[in-house]
Amino acid sequence: MRGRVTKRGSSWTYVVDIGLTPDGKRKQKSKAGFETKKAAQAALTEVLATVRQGTYTEPTRLTVGSYLTDRWQPAIRATIRPSTFASYQMHCRKYLVPILGNQPLQGLTAPAINTMYADLLQPLDGSQGIGPASVHRVHATLHRALRDAVRWQLIARNPAGSADPPRAPRPQMSVWTSVELRQFFNSAAKHPWYPLWVFIAMTGVRRGEALGLRWADIDFDRSRAAIRQTVIPLAHQIAFSEPKTDKGRRSIALDHTTVAVLRHHRRRQLEDRFLVGPDYQDRDLVFARADGRPLHPEYVSRTFARLTRQAGLRPLRLHDLRHTNASLALAAGVPTRVVSDRLGHSAMAVTTDIYQHVIPDLDEAAAAKMADLVFGGDVIPTTASGELREHFVSIGPPAGSPVNSPGKQIPRSTPVGEGGLEPPHPFGHRNLNPARLPIPPLARVLVRRG
Repeated sequence: MRGRVTKRGSSWTYVVDIGLTPDGKRKQKSKAGFETKKAAQAALTEVLATVRQGTYTEPTRLTVGSYLTDRWQPAIRATIRPSTFASYQMHCRKYLVPILGNQPLQGLTAPAINTMYADLLQPLDGSQGIGPASVHRVHATLHRALRDAVRWQLIARNPAGSADPPRAPRPQMSVWTSVELRQFFNSAAKHPWYPLWVFIAMTGVRRGEALGLRWADIDFDRSRAAIRQTVIPLAHQIAFSEPKTDKGRRSIALDHTTVAVLRHHRRRQLEDRFLVGPDYQDRDLVFARADGRPLHPEYVSRTFARLTRQAGLRPLRLHDLRHTNASLALAAGVPTRVVSDRLGHSAMAVTTDIYQHVIPDLDEAAAAKMADLVFGGDVIPTTASGELREHFVSIGPPAGSPVNSPGKQIPRSTPVGEGGLEPPHPFGHRNLNPARLPIPPLARVLVRRG
């Protein structure tokens, strides 16, 4: 790359080669107005360095608002999920363009971005701000937009990468116990969407995955459901999409009670279809309105909240049924890898991070089981001097009975239920037998027939 400094009138100008045009001619850029030759030479040296490093950007008067609205959004619209684009669009319209829109794109700095974050949290006009989690999502949108501007050589570096967004607090997770889950099933058994609640709670799928499930995705012979389609909300509309990741596209085993509930639901849906007649909108959806139209995810969540109140249970988001499934499965001793695969997490580390509140209990149970396996019933040295002592857990009738008299103690450990040496039973309670879930009479017949 070449460059030169020349004097034009009373000021100095630099001219630099920045590459070739599409037809092979030299492409040059110049800048005038330097008072001294030394100043022009210093500026030329800086430009040449950026050209050699591949970080040179042509000067432009493009503003942040024009870039976000006229260039960035149209360019990425076809490359991302509709729900993601709607979120980006809303962040630009409500926050980024009104606050940063008039600033030159190439002059945007990290301090200016931090000032915007502060204003979003506590507006200067005294109005209600937005929470740290919302500000963090706005930051993610801006960071993505400026990252694309770097790739398109509109700016040399991403100032959002040097900004300091507020730390987004970890969402408060709330889960039901197995007893509470069964109470909800009993209360909601007569609701037309009861099969939906059972499917989400017993598989741990996401709301959109359940609403996108088709009958073609269910293999009743093998008791499995394939997650291949999702429903996403777009304001008052919905859209169909695919799972975000390869892990999200998965096959999940179904317990026999859930299969029975789905079989009965299929029978009832066919009856609805017959009653509606030619106006039925057949999308092959497992969970739909009586006329076949898809259910709106937000409406489903509001209905779940209402049924929760009617059941007299602690408030729980519909998404927390997914957390309930995972927490109960981990507490029951299901391996983390299996839980992760069923949930469709991109990596097992995601599962471990989200459900770390369950991991300590599993660690304690593992230590107790290991001790029971190695030391249970054996005579071992327990002191530094090698003194021998016998370890055991007494079981059976109370002390003083003939069976539990001295010499009749059983020198071994025994499962003592939840919180003891044996991991809790599936779904955390011995008495929660899937076959005892409330299901319609026809489904009970199907269960007995196998």
